[in-house]
Amino acid sequence: MKRISTLLLGLSLSLSAHAVDPTPVPKTPDKDVIGAIQGWAPKNDLKISLPVTKFTLENGLTVLLLEDHAVPMVSYHTWYRVGSRDESPGVTGAAHMLEHMMFKGAKKYDGKSFDRIFHENGITNNAFTTNDYTGFYENLPSSKLELVMDMEVDRMSSLLISPEDLKSEKEVVKEERRWRVDNNPMGLLRELMMGTIFKVHPYKWPVIGHMKDIEAYDSEKLRYFYNTFYVPNNAVLVVVGDFNTSKVKSLIEKYYGKLPSRPLPERKYPSEPAQKVQQNATLRKDVQNTSFVVAYKSPKQGQPDMYALDLAANILGYGTSSRLHKRLVYQKQTATSAYSYNYAMQDEGMFAVGVNLKPGQAPQEALDVVYNEIWKLRNQKVTEAELEKAKTQVMKDLVDSLKTMDGKARALAVNEIVTGSYQSLFTDLEKYQAVTADDIKRVADKYTQQTQRSIITLEPKVKKEQ
Repeated sequence: MKRISTLLLGLSLSLSAHAVDPTPVPKTPDKDVIGAIQGWAPKNDLKISLPVTKFTLENGLTVLLLEDHAVPMVSYHTWYRVGSRDESPGVTGAAHMLEHMMFKGAKKYDGKSFDRIFHENGITNNAFTTNDYTGFYENLPSSKLELVMDMEVDRMSSLLISPEDLKSEKEVVKEERRWRVDNNPMGLLRELMMGTIFKVHPYKWPVIGHMKDIEAYDSEKLRYFYNTFYVPNNAVLVVVGDFNTSKVKSLIEKYYGKLPSRPLPERKYPSEPAQKVQQNATLRKDVQNTSFVVAYKSPKQGQPDMYALDLAANILGYGTSSRLHKRLVYQKQTATSAYSYNYAMQDEGMFAVGVNLKPGQAPQEALDVVYNEIWKLRNQKVTEAELEKAKTQVMKDLVDSLKTMDGKARALAVNEIVTGSYQSLFTDLEKYQAVTADDIKRVADKYTQQTQRSIITLEPKVKKEQ
């Protein structure tokens, strides 16, 4: 499960994005049609049809085009196959820092003109960094497509990374870290969780980086990172919207075809060893209440067991009707919230259950409830009603995320990068629908044993007696 944000820290997650053709399809006597999803009913076959044009330039740039003439707009996404997993101790957060520097100007368009031109032409833009990839996007009037193309090629080929801009932007990122992590209880909890679950893989360090590394960035370090990874053969370009495919293909060849490819470093990420003993970690901060997460390693994105774990997480802790919310928030009234998610990344995944307690509440009683509910997943089948509700919620969230051109572009890009092909999105609905109660029991038993769990707790500092 994943959600894209300006800086993906995984605090809120959703299913992998998918795309739906917006072209109206007439109803047939035996099937209703929503977009290109036919048979929209829990027990019917679900299909996604999407007329994507894919090609690769000689320099290795991967391009995905999808015409969508619903409105005269275009969503333009440039994603790079680089994230925090490509960093090393001493330069954590470099991918995120470079994301910021990509807005500070290049050879043709300097930083001030970059933003000004976007605003003057009705173009909105942003970017995000994750463990596995970095993405930049613009949503623009279709008449401005060639302008955006020229600007993106400029910063892909000749980014400035001036020491003066870096000095000021480092302060921005340091403040962002304070806001997202250092002064954010959930950010602190998540950072400790990742460092507890992952002992070997680079997922163990934060996407935003450690503060000491942020302070130590210099232009030379970021220039190496830029020259190594911000190359066409490490990028995926996705264009969705109101355009002519053959014309845009020619424009892409004109603008991007002149960029040279570069040899990419061999990337070998260490495999995380199997966990054989429970891990515990506690952090004491100036907070009013105790929060904890019980987490387990889970399969990477696209693996068969991922689908059952996604649905198990939904049943356990998605929304106010979930098992944990009913017991801890409604019945016992000891917690303000309870949640669960399965977060599948490119190399590894994690299945997590979290609880935020009311002030003054000790964690043990809530922990016992969590252990009990996870035990029930391992030893008792979920009901058919629970399973059907979870499938309906999962698929509704998936379809709702595809109502915009931007959502479709994200779907294509993330599937192309994380699974190796955008076409994996065509089968996900069917795979969720095929999950049975036996599957959920099986994967719960496989991944949530006591020796596989990590318990991460954030609790108030002990007050000294006066």
